[in-house]
Amino acid sequence: MTRWVVIFRDQPEMLKIRSDKARRDAHVSYAKAHPELLIGGGIKSDIEADFCGALWVVEAGSRQEVENLIAADPFYVAQYRKYEIFTWGKILEDQTVTL
Repeated sequence: MTRWVVIFRDQPEMLKIRSDKARRDAHVSYAKAHPELLIGGGIKSDIEADFCGALWVVEAGSRQEVENLIAADPFYVAQYRKYEIFTWGKILEDQTVTL
């Protein structure tokens, strides 16, 4: 399995999507149902700023699997959220290095 990092960049309109409690609850349930999504969360340019995107670390066999995970997420709205996917090595998590 490969570790992938997904960096989402949101348009300002995404804030309305984020404020929809039903959609947010669906997004959280979706994330919990997918253990391949190892960690994720919203990002801000500063503590007091609005969310401007998100970051995920995913363990998957292929880039296509990561893209499928993104596409099915209730928070993914293509016109308001763009993303980049990168492979990712790790260091220190369990004292091993993977590059």
